[in-house]
Amino acid sequence: AMSKSAVKISSDLLSNPLCEQDAGFLEMVTAFDTAMKRMDAFNQEKVSMAWAAVSPSQIRLSRFSSVFPSLNMAVKRREQTLQDYKRLQSKVEKYEEKERTGPVLAKLHQ
Repeated sequence: AMSKSAVKISSDLLSNPLCEQDAGFLEMVTAFDTAMKRMDAFNQEKVSMAWAAVSPSQIRLSRFSSVFPSLNMAVKRREQTLQDYKRLQSKVEKYEEKERTGPVLAKLHQ
């Protein structure tokens, strides 16, 4: 988008009436316009190359997620176990804060 804006600015400068009055200014703006168009073409080429490199890797990742369903299940089980652990840890902390009576100590030991 930035190189497209630079091309538009150089085109607008080229159509400015000052270019018709001063030959030196016209030459300078023409050189600027040519440089901006070349830069835009170069940037577009690099962007297309980057997209060509990224797109196949995204396809491979989606393909591997279906190849390893057991891995996805293991991750889900781990998350569930972690949530259970946090829930039980908060219960333990709650019982530790309470007065140390027989039933509380039994639940804490449990």
